[in-house]
Amino acid sequence: MIYEICNLLISLSESFSFCRLVNYISFRAIMSALTAVIFVFLFSRRFILFVHRHCFLDQVRETGVQTAFDKSGTPTMGGVLIIGAVLVSMAIWGNWRSPFMLCSVAGMIWFGLLGLWDDVSKVRRKSGDRGLSERSKLFMQGLFSIVFAWICVGPYAPLGSALATKVFVPFYKYPLADIGPWLYGLFIFLFVIFVSNAVNITDGLDGLAITPSIFVVAVLGIFAYVEGNRIYSSYLYYPFLRGAGDLTIFGAAFVGAGLGFLWYNAYPAQIFMGDTGSLAIGGTMAVVSVLLKQEMLFPLLGALFIAEAISSQVQDKIGVRWIGRRIFFRAPLHHNLQHRGIAETKVVIRLWIVAGILALISLATLKLR
Repeated sequence: MIYEICNLLISLSESFSFCRLVNYISFRAIMSALTAVIFVFLFSRRFILFVHRHCFLDQVRETGVQTAFDKSGTPTMGGVLIIGAVLVSMAIWGNWRSPFMLCSVAGMIWFGLLGLWDDVSKVRRKSGDRGLSERSKLFMQGLFSIVFAWICVGPYAPLGSALATKVFVPFYKYPLADIGPWLYGLFIFLFVIFVSNAVNITDGLDGLAITPSIFVVAVLGIFAYVEGNRIYSSYLYYPFLRGAGDLTIFGAAFVGAGLGFLWYNAYPAQIFMGDTGSLAIGGTMAVVSVLLKQEMLFPLLGALFIAEAISSQVQDKIGVRWIGRRIFFRAPLHHNLQHRGIAETKVVIRLWIVAGILALISLATLKLR
C-alpha cells in the first residue's frame, strides 16, 4: 500500500522525491519487520484472552513424556497472530504486483487455513488425536502443491522458462541439471508436503519450532536479496531473479512476527502456534525455497526439521507398523531427548543452537561456491 502510494506520488511531482526511500529493499525490510513485531505485541494479549474465553485450548497428545500433560489447557491457534502480522506488514510494505510475494502469501494463507481447520477439529472433539485425518491433510496439502508446481514449471513461471526446471545445489556455481517439468513438478509436490509436515512435527515444545523457523526464513531472505540484485547475484554466481527482493521483505515480516510470537511462546508458553502456525510456516518455507531455487539448501538449512520428521516417520511407519516395536525410546527427536532426562528448556535451547549453526553454515554457501 505505502509502496504503491509513494511510487504514485513520485510520478506526480518531484516534490515527493523523498518517497523514493520505499524503493530500497533494505528500508522496506526493516519497516516490514518492525510493523510485524508491533502488530504481535499490540494484539497478543487480547488474542490470548479471546482464545481462552472461547475455550480454544490445546489438546495434548500422549507422548510418554510426563511434562507434556502440564501443557493441557494452554491457548492454541497462535499461528493466527503470525499470519495476521505478516499479512498486515505485507499489505503496507509489499509489492502486490510481484508473483514472488503473491505465491508466498498464498502458501501461508492456504496452509494456515488448513491448520486452523485441524486445530478447531481437535478442540471440538477434545482430543489431540482427533483432528483432520492424515488423508484429508495430505489431500489439501497436495492440492496446493499441484497448483504451485504447475505455476513454477508452466508458461507463466515467475523464474522464467530458462531457469524453471533447473536444479541448483550448495557449493556449486552452476546448475547441476535440468530435469524437465514433469520430474521437477513431482519434486516440488513432494518437497512442499514434506517440509510443511516437518515443521508441524517439530512444534512439540515451548518455543522449539519458531526460533529455527526464524533462522531459516532469515537466511532465505538474505538469499532473496542477493538473487534479486543484479550486481550481487553476478558477483556470487547466482541466477538473477528479477523481483525476488520482495521475498526479503516477506522474510523480514516473518522474522518480526516470529520474534513477537516468541515473547509469548517461550517457556512457559502463554500460547501455542498450533497447526495453524506450524503448517503455515512449513508451507511458507517450502514455497520460498522453491521460488529462490534453494530447495537443495534446505537439507542443510532445515536439517533440524528433517531430523524431527524422519525420526517420527521411522518410529511410526517402520518401527510400529512394520517391525511391531519401537526403534527409538520416543519420537520425534525432542521427545527422545526428554526421555533421556534432559530438561525441556535445555532441549529447546540446544536445538536452537544447532539450528543457528546450520543457518551460519548455510549463509557461508553464499561465498563458498
